[in-house]
Amino acid sequence: MGIWLELGIFLVILAFGLWQLYDVKKVIREREQRQASEKANGSATDAQPGEHRA
Repeated sequence: MGIWLELGIFLVILAFGLWQLYDVKKVIREREQRQASEKANGSATDAQPGEHRA
């Protein structure tokens, strides 16, 4: 019985990790799209040197 409990916990942790990787990839993709659109619009060049745009 103990092996099934351990296997269940492992699968829950594995599923949570995969879910987090999916979210991270989604955020990276959105950030790249936002940066590409800013670059296309020329708004990225409006920043002063040393200014951080969030």
